[in-house]
Amino acid sequence: MKKIIGVLTIGALAAVLSLGALPSAAAAKDIKVGAAINLTGPASTFGKYHAKGQQDYFRYVNEVKGGVKGRKIQMLTVDTAYKAPEAVAAVRKFAMQERVDMIATWSAGEGIQAKPLLQQFRIPAINYSTAWEILQAPVDYLYLPFGNYRLDCQAVLEYIKAVHKGPGAPKVGLLTYNNPYGRSIHEPSREYAKANGIEIVSIEEFPPQTVDLTTELLRLKQKGARYVFVQVLPAALISTLKSADRIGYDPQFIGTWTSTDPDFFKNGKGLIKDRVKMQFCGGLPSDGTPGVKLMESVWKRYKTVNAFDTSYWEGVVVGMIMERAFIRAQEKFGTITPENVNKALETFRNEDFGGLVPNVTYSKTDHGASFKGRIVQVHENGTFTPLTNFFTPGRDRIKLLKVK
Repeated sequence: MKKIIGVLTIGALAAVLSLGALPSAAAAKDIKVGAAINLTGPASTFGKYHAKGQQDYFRYVNEVKGGVKGRKIQMLTVDTAYKAPEAVAAVRKFAMQERVDMIATWSAGEGIQAKPLLQQFRIPAINYSTAWEILQAPVDYLYLPFGNYRLDCQAVLEYIKAVHKGPGAPKVGLLTYNNPYGRSIHEPSREYAKANGIEIVSIEEFPPQTVDLTTELLRLKQKGARYVFVQVLPAALISTLKSADRIGYDPQFIGTWTSTDPDFFKNGKGLIKDRVKMQFCGGLPSDGTPGVKLMESVWKRYKTVNAFDTSYWEGVVVGMIMERAFIRAQEKFGTITPENVNKALETFRNEDFGGLVPNVTYSKTDHGASFKGRIVQVHENGTFTPLTNFFTPGRDRIKLLKVK
C-alpha cells in the first residue's frame, strides 16, 4: 500500500511539475513580426536599409537584452518590389499563415491598400512611409513612427518663409512623383502656403522611372521658383540636380526626410554641393543623445552600416517602437497578442526614445506619433547639420541656428 501511495505521490508531483512547466514553455514562444518591405524594386536601397535597421535592433534585443520578457523577436521579411499587390499578399500571408503579432508596411500606396486587410485581421502595423492619407479615418490598427508629410510641408514652408529675403512672397515650386507618395505633399503645401503668405508657382510631377527632369525644371525656372520643395526618392533627386545644372538653375532644393540613402552620397559626388536641405525629425550623431548612442552601438556591433543613414535610422526607430509595444502589452495585459499590442500602442503618452525620434503619443483617434521636426543641411560627405531647432509648425517659434 505504501508503495502504491509513493508511486501516486511521485506521479502527482510529476504532473504538477509538468503543469508548472507549461506557462514558461508558452512564454518562450517567439514574438512574430511581419515586414513587407521593398527590397528589389525602385529605391530598394532605401527599403534594404529599413529592413536592416529593424532586423539589427531586434537582434540586439534578443542577444543583449534577452528578448522581451524572455521571448525572442522573430522578423519575417517579404520583398514587395514597390508593388502594392505584393504588399497586400504579404500582409494576408502574415495574418493567415504566420499568425504574426505585428506588421511593418512600407510605401504610401502599399500602406493605404493594406489598411483594410489589417483592420479585418485586427493586426497593428507601422508604415514606413509617413503619408498622412494612411491615417484618414478609420485609423484603427495602422500607425506612423513619427510626423507625417503634413509636418514636412509645414516645416519646410515655415523655414522658407523664415530665410526668404527680398520683396514679395517666397515663390515655391513643388517637384514630386505622380504617385500617392509624391502627391502626399500637394494638398498640405497649398493649404499652408495660402494661409501663410507663400506663393506656390507650379506643381511638377513625373513618373518614378523618369531620369531626365529638364522639362520640369525649366517650367519651375520660368515660373520664378526660388525654392523647390521635392518629394522624391534619392535617385530622382540626383537626376534633379543633374538637370538643374544642365539649364543653369540654382534654387534652394528642400526635401522631405526620404531624400537620402547610402547610394545618394555615392552617386551625388560633385552634385550635392551643399545645396540640398531637408526636414528631418530624428536624432543625429552630433546630438549625442542616449537614443543616438544606442543606435550607434547597434550598427557597430553588427557592422551593417559604418556611418549614420536615415533609412537605417528609421528601421531602428520602428524596431524600438515595436519592442516598447510588446513590453507594454505584456505588462498591462499579461500576454502579447495582436489585440493587446494594439491596445498597448494606444496607451503611449509622450513615450521617450532617448532623442532618437521625437517623443511618441498614440490614442484611439490619433496614430500619428508626433508633429515635431527640424530642417537640416545635407552635405556631400554624408553628414547632416541642423539648421533649426526642433519645432512644431504653427505653434513653436522656429529658430535659425548658426552653422559653424
